[in-house]
Amino acid sequence: MKNIGLLTALSLILAGCGAVQGGLFGNLDAPPPVAEPEAAPEPGAIPEDARTVEEFDTTSVGDRAAALDGASATGGEVNLGVTIASLGDAAQQGIWLKTPLVSKESKGRVEVTRTGKAVALDLIPLDAAPGAGSRMSLAAMRLLEVDLTALTEMRVYRSN
Repeated sequence: MKNIGLLTALSLILAGCGAVQGGLFGNLDAPPPVAEPEAAPEPGAIPEDARTVEEFDTTSVGDRAAALDGASATGGEVNLGVTIASLGDAAQQGIWLKTPLVSKESKGRVEVTRTGKAVALDLIPLDAAPGAGSRMSLAAMRLLEVDLTALTEMRVYRSN
């Protein structure tokens, strides 16, 4: 009698395992599951595990060189004035300055008033009062060799 109770309990346990998808031992005839390949990151995309400045700044060597070369072309530009720039959204790639000194996107140049170091970049309108300051891309700040935590005075020029 004791063995019948034990066999009944064991049968119920094994029957319950069959209700689980694949049974107790799984489907032994089925091939093992294949992991989905991870999508390759887009060129210039910030890695999900980015932690360092270098990992966040994904601008190409060519883009950096062009920004520095373009900074020497000073003819035919309009002096828009001086602004105080701080670091903008580090996840937004490119070489740019968001500033209330422009009303539409344009090409331009900024020059650090203290050092004279300059870089060509995209000027993007910032909906703020003219004296509110500007936001600069991580890549632009690195090219200008300014402290990423500083408020840096810059002269802004728009290309014609």
